[in-house]
Amino acid sequence: MNKVCLRVNDPGLEAYQAIGGYQVWQRLVSGELSAEVVLEEIKASKLQGRGGAGFMTGIKWGFMNRDAPGDKYLVCNSDEGEPGTCKDTLILRHNPHQLLEGILICAYVIGAKVAYNYLRGEYIREFNQCEHALAEATKAGLVGENILNSGISIQVHHLLGAGSYIVGEETAMMESIEGKRAMPRNKPPFPAQKGLWGKATTINNTETLASVPIIIERGGDWFRGLGVENSAGTKIFCVSGHVNKPGVFELPMGTPFTELLERCGGVRYGRSIKAVIPGGTSMRVIPAKHLEGLTMDHDAMRKVNSSIGSGGVIIMDDSTCMVSALTHMMRFYHDESCGQCTPCREGSGWILQMLQRILKGQASSGLVGQIHDVAKKIEGKTICAFGEAMSWPVTSFIEHFYDEFAHFAEHGQSLVHDPAKGFSWHEHVNRNVE
Repeated sequence: MNKVCLRVNDPGLEAYQAIGGYQVWQRLVSGELSAEVVLEEIKASKLQGRGGAGFMTGIKWGFMNRDAPGDKYLVCNSDEGEPGTCKDTLILRHNPHQLLEGILICAYVIGAKVAYNYLRGEYIREFNQCEHALAEATKAGLVGENILNSGISIQVHHLLGAGSYIVGEETAMMESIEGKRAMPRNKPPFPAQKGLWGKATTINNTETLASVPIIIERGGDWFRGLGVENSAGTKIFCVSGHVNKPGVFELPMGTPFTELLERCGGVRYGRSIKAVIPGGTSMRVIPAKHLEGLTMDHDAMRKVNSSIGSGGVIIMDDSTCMVSALTHMMRFYHDESCGQCTPCREGSGWILQMLQRILKGQASSGLVGQIHDVAKKIEGKTICAFGEAMSWPVTSFIEHFYDEFAHFAEHGQSLVHDPAKGFSWHEHVNRNVE
């Protein structure tokens, strides 16, 4: 199949140019290709943001008025902090020139003369690789002042973060770039109206921008045809957990989940799947009974009340204790809350403490319902989407695996190791209603 972002395994300029790299960019700066044509091609491709939200890239670019006076900025979000996700690291490490070309194309289309690529703090090797690629491109006259004698100037800067999860939220990232603590801003105003230093700003994910050059090269229709309706192109999926061969795979949107699992050699030790998290731990968990016929695309995920997210697919087999797994996740989210919003700052701590009480055998089944109630009260009550990122795992784990939580709370041990008869979340809700 035609790979989009992982088609090069050599980070050098020569290797990228050998497959046609920077030809689109050269056509653009020479005037052979216009910004308007590029924008319409991106819109036609139906490319959706690959960072998690899935917003239409062409529409986002269209929010920027390239001819309006004043400075404009582009930010590439390479702060890959979503647990279970390791896709952008491969682009940054093995194909940095394609990402750089995508950054340059986007910057030109939106009228930005400065672009920032903000990398996750732990990605020092990737940072160095991107810096080397930038130096190569600058020497070749492809970036910087008076690009290829066209009169066009675009500066690109690589920034290394400090390992914060919340900085992956676009407005928190802008705060960090400005030298402030990474805390999300209220919206509106949106970045396209008031972003970096109060100027119009576009923010896109690494995988999104790396897809741009080949889309323009081969056409929006080509890219759209790689996927399925409402989910165009390819997506990089990172599969981890209880599989024989964890790995990273760039596949067409709409690929059956069974095919993805086969590429990983199936579930380890011949066990059965218990549940899957399809897009990083902030997405709702999918129990095994909903996996039959499931495809990896936006519409299919909505039907099972979850999302593609960042593409971090985590497989859990039937030996998994869901209480322990959720507690582990909530420890992470409690640690990573920026603390700005009370529901998130305090709620994450309450949930973690209640889950720890269950694990210590200091609870009753009534506490499980309280955990669910607290999580529901956090959802939609915070400045950024961190509230949902934290609450969705909690509510979905409890709703799908209530018997495990109730059994652990009542008996002080996991249902996985003591399979007594439990009861469902719906039975719990109905009993409370009655």
